[in-house]
Amino acid sequence: MVDSSKTKVLVTGADGFIGSHLVQTLLAHGFDVRALAQYNSFNNWGWLEDFAGTEGLEIVTGDVRDPNLCREICRGIDTVYHLAALIAIPYSYIAPDSYVDTNIKGTLNMLQAARDCACRRIVVTSTSEVYGTAQYVPIDEKHPRQPQSPYSATKIGADALAKSFYNAFDLPVVIARPFNTYGPRQSARAIIPTIITQILSGTKEIKLGDLRPTRDFNYVADTAEGFVALGTTPGLEGMEINIATGTEVSMADTLAAIARLMKSDVAFICDRQRLRPAKSEVNRLCGDNSLITSLTDWHPRYTLEQGLAKTIEWFSQPSNIAKYKSDIYNR
Repeated sequence: MVDSSKTKVLVTGADGFIGSHLVQTLLAHGFDVRALAQYNSFNNWGWLEDFAGTEGLEIVTGDVRDPNLCREICRGIDTVYHLAALIAIPYSYIAPDSYVDTNIKGTLNMLQAARDCACRRIVVTSTSEVYGTAQYVPIDEKHPRQPQSPYSATKIGADALAKSFYNAFDLPVVIARPFNTYGPRQSARAIIPTIITQILSGTKEIKLGDLRPTRDFNYVADTAEGFVALGTTPGLEGMEINIATGTEVSMADTLAAIARLMKSDVAFICDRQRLRPAKSEVNRLCGDNSLITSLTDWHPRYTLEQGLAKTIEWFSQPSNIAKYKSDIYNR
């Protein structure tokens, strides 16, 4: 168990997939959590709705694009976990300006706010997409950056800003770089929920993009624990650290594993609108996790088979699958 000492932490993007799991993990470790959900007129807290009212959880609404809001929510905070971002790669092709505003300017606002409020540490969320297609595997933190989509370009920019605040102002920054996370609550724009939800809806032909690329899949509980390790382990300031399993699996093999676990005989159909532009596709990702495992107590606990089984179990619950529109392609 991590020593929380009842310190207050902030999670931005807490209403999303990974953010909501991180909130739950931090609460389980005994932290008091201030969770930022994106403001909307419906007063909807996203996935935080499922455990609102939990002891130790304070939910606030706002937008990281507003620097005044960022400064306000950082007051009295020990550690900031900055996850708020636009993450869908296909949508970044048609709305890149939105990604600059949220991913770059939003990160700048959070860095300035953490500095103004003298936070002990800010963990800035990167992505394995900054590496692009692997030039060598496993991909360590020194691998060249390759902006193969507007999304990855904005995350490279955000990472550079974070490093600049460490170098210029001694801001205690740690850059967390999770590889492909999956699990309960993930958007159906991602391949694993897309496959599961279509099978559950009775579809006999699965619509997907290219099945040849490989990914290093992390079950979300492991990713969340990785964030906690990077937020609590001393001496990591200024570092960029992968959260990865060190293994890779093709999209085709992922489809086959899910079909087998769900006892389905579905067929695959290539949906051209799900294909990335040729030079934008990241063909291979396999992360080197030797840095995080050598510096912290973290290591992946779930195999892909175990994680997929838990994910399928969650999506199979009627109250959960009802929140998804399996017949609509979600960018």
